[in-house]
Amino acid sequence: MGPFCLVLSFSLITLFLLAHPALGITRHYKFDINLQNVTRLCHTKSIVSVNGQFPGPRIVAREGDQLLIKVVNHVQNNISIHWHGIRQLRSGWADGPAYITQCPIQTGHSYVYNFTIVGQRGTLWWHAHISWLRSTLHGPIIILPKRGVPYPFAKPYKEVPVIFGEWFNADTEAIISQALQTGGGPNVSDAYTMNGLPGPLYNCSTKDTFKLKVKPGKIYLLRLINAALNDELFFSIANHTITVVDVDAVYVKPFETEIILIAPGQTTNVLLKTKSHYPSATFFMTARPYVTGQGTFDNSTVAGILEYENPHKFHSSNSKKLQLFKPVLPPLNDTSFATNFTNKLHSLASPQFPANVPQQVDKQFLFTVGLGASPCHSNQTCQGPNGTMFQASINNVSFVMPTTALLQSHFSGQSNGVYTPDFPTYPLIPFNYTGSPPNNTMVSNGTKLVVLPFNTSVELIMQDTSILGAESHPLHLHGFNFFVVGQGFGNFDPNKDPANFNLVDPIERNTVGVPSGGWVAIRFLADNPGVWFMHCHLEVHTSWGLKMAWIVLDGKLPNQKLLPPPADLPKC
Repeated sequence: MGPFCLVLSFSLITLFLLAHPALGITRHYKFDINLQNVTRLCHTKSIVSVNGQFPGPRIVAREGDQLLIKVVNHVQNNISIHWHGIRQLRSGWADGPAYITQCPIQTGHSYVYNFTIVGQRGTLWWHAHISWLRSTLHGPIIILPKRGVPYPFAKPYKEVPVIFGEWFNADTEAIISQALQTGGGPNVSDAYTMNGLPGPLYNCSTKDTFKLKVKPGKIYLLRLINAALNDELFFSIANHTITVVDVDAVYVKPFETEIILIAPGQTTNVLLKTKSHYPSATFFMTARPYVTGQGTFDNSTVAGILEYENPHKFHSSNSKKLQLFKPVLPPLNDTSFATNFTNKLHSLASPQFPANVPQQVDKQFLFTVGLGASPCHSNQTCQGPNGTMFQASINNVSFVMPTTALLQSHFSGQSNGVYTPDFPTYPLIPFNYTGSPPNNTMVSNGTKLVVLPFNTSVELIMQDTSILGAESHPLHLHGFNFFVVGQGFGNFDPNKDPANFNLVDPIERNTVGVPSGGWVAIRFLADNPGVWFMHCHLEVHTSWGLKMAWIVLDGKLPNQKLLPPPADLPKC
């Protein structure tokens, strides 16, 4: 073959790639972790941020793209970044939770997260996954469909990410450090935020208000993300109805609502159809917490403003006279609204987007999730219940973080002294979980894991307990989506409840709320080899030990095995 033929063949390859964009492209990002001074509520503090942005930069990709994200740590804190909801098929080294899949990135060091987006499209997000640093280290991941593949809903005129967060005037690392030392509850946040801004309902914050300017008669896709550390949130836009079309980057059967509930870790895409004329009014968009526990919380409301762009600008001189409408949100403890909302969520379950819920189950598990206590250290006074230390647990095991990464230990076969593969699959001592608690509320401690053969189909019942008060817990599973096949209140009844499971179009997601005083049933196929973290996305509960991990073993085929670790994997 001559030079001309070689040039021609390369040109043909280029044309083939351009004509077949479904193969995906490689997208490069660089995250510089630095300190940045930010002022909110008339209080200036130094926060850890990415590229000097708060919230952090958005990542935009298409289904099928490969992402190479170089994270360079310029701060004194150890850092790791989790790409929340990304399946990480065979790329567990890029998942990000510190001491689970990697040692953290130390000061002056860097790490390239390398993963491909397979079979996912919608809204996800990234955040720090070490201590409480995600309070300021977070941002959106926007996954567009492959080129030429439309949304299964009306094409929006514009797409807008909206991230809910929490602002603390104090240093969050100091807050959780003090709480773990004293055994008591941590101080609560000073405000909720919308795209980093608290809004006009807080003192000294009117100028820090997120404003969404819209045109009449248009459809907007709002990509909602709850990045708050410790609170589920109600959200509504005054005098407007929204249509839910996607949760956790999975299309749903669309339904209209005026209010949504979104837990930490969850994402919800909604369509907002604006009014067909220019209203002479502005509209609050507000969010405030849904609270089920006994602890203290930030009982406040973040507000943004929806306002209509008017080409004639006749509003400009009368802007202060415009009528302001405010939405009415449910009461703080409105569990019936929470239940009704979650019951409306169903997978699209169409030929193009099927709901591949496992119909048969290989292994069944029952995990209790909730708060407990442990004895105070000697010669110390603790601020937990009756002078004890707050702890949280799954099946009465409060997870102890290792000092070396679990995935490295598993891959190298050197697990001795790091973890044991004996996490209890059922509560060791059954009790009336949502009734009167047992006399002994003390929890055990350990680094215990569940080991699953490749392609095991799993059914997991997560049961809330009322030991220290019933509470809703948003549980997040890394490395997988799962199907929410059932939920209810009281104690799960294995003889009656499975008859009502939805195995046709259950919602598929990566973070689910365990109902306060109830249970939720999920199913997933363990088809992704590696070590996968599962934890409560209320950061205080994770800090107290409400977490565990699964090991999924390699399959027999080459494409069913975990790839070897990258050369730049951080060291402990």
